[in-house]
Amino acid sequence: MSSLLKVDNEIKSKVDAFRERITAEAEDLVANFFPKKLLELDNFLKDPIINITELKEIHSEINLTVPDPIILPNLHDGLEAQNAKKRKLEDGGAEDLVSGTKVFVMPGGMMKSNTNLVDLIEKVKPEIRTLIEKCNTVKMWVQLLIPRIEDGNNFGVSIQEETVAELRTVEGEAASYLDQISRYYITRAKLVSKIAKYPHVEDYRRTVTEIDEKEYISLKIIVSELRNQYVTLHDMILKNIEKIKRPRSSNTDALY
Repeated sequence: MSSLLKVDNEIKSKVDAFRERITAEAEDLVANFFPKKLLELDNFLKDPIINITELKEIHSEINLTVPDPIILPNLHDGLEAQNAKKRKLEDGGAEDLVSGTKVFVMPGGMMKSNTNLVDLIEKVKPEIRTLIEKCNTVKMWVQLLIPRIEDGNNFGVSIQEETVAELRTVEGEAASYLDQISRYYITRAKLVSKIAKYPHVEDYRRTVTEIDEKEYISLKIIVSELRNQYVTLHDMILKNIEKIKRPRSSNTDALY
């Protein structure tokens, strides 16, 4: 190799040190961290905070009062309403005649998020980030163990590649959990804005509680999935550790 590609000895030694560090860290993750973390998450799933049966307990009050209805005299007569609509179409206006309540400031100050869910989300997010980071380390370790490409005797290499693919899949699923949390906040914010603009519409208020309940159930499923992914990765790597670390058997081993 040195005759085909000249590599600086100092850089080579640093790269080798990096490989050794990744190997030591990844092996410790598989042997110790993964089983400890799956047991920790399993205990978390038994926590009362994530086992609320009456979902009304996680509801958050929306402090937006319903103002007195505004009477529009020109809309009492059906004929006048039709004429108003006709004038609107002729003028090419894009706004509705009743555009909702203009909101300049919330009467009670800033509209708070659902604190019950925020507290739970703040406990779940670090677990998601941890899984992504640890999977990335183990994935790098397995990739560094893949030998050079040769004809034949590639069964062990295929196991390594399947392991890398599984780790990559787990990474992607964990990242999607973070996207799901962001979408929850955005969707809820839009609904609360609708409530502020159309305070008389009860369906918007009910939809907020429905979304909160859905997010609570989703968070419990996420924790369960995180635990299951640790179990699956730990089991898969342990069962195939020999082929992962030694993907190709030597000719001497094949004789016995």
